[in-house]
Amino acid sequence: QVQLVESGGGFVEAGGSLKLSCMHSGIALSIPVMGWYRQAPGKRRELVASITRSGTQYYVDSVKGRFTISRDVAKKTLYLQMNNLKADDSAVYYCNSKESFPWGPGTQVTVSS
Repeated sequence: QVQLVESGGGFVEAGGSLKLSCMHSGIALSIPVMGWYRQAPGKRRELVASITRSGTQYYVDSVKGRFTISRDVAKKTLYLQMNNLKADDSAVYYCNSKESFPWGPGTQVTVSS
């Protein structure tokens, strides 16, 4: 049974940093891609960043140069380092793989302007 558990969110002032973590279980180590998604109130959930098994990364334009995705395969953990946060980054952040698995509880990120 797949479980995704996100953590690391919080309240931060604009320009600040947070590092999110996603511990996953029940997912094969060979899974080709993992990603971070976010959903702000009244908006659709969007893919923010992803990383393939070989390390290829993707970022949505709005976070390029500010966010960095990484993964520790042995620890079954996905990370998202978020720097220079902006108010528009406020959302609930989730991890998943191509939206294939049941969503975890997410972690709330709130950035004050």
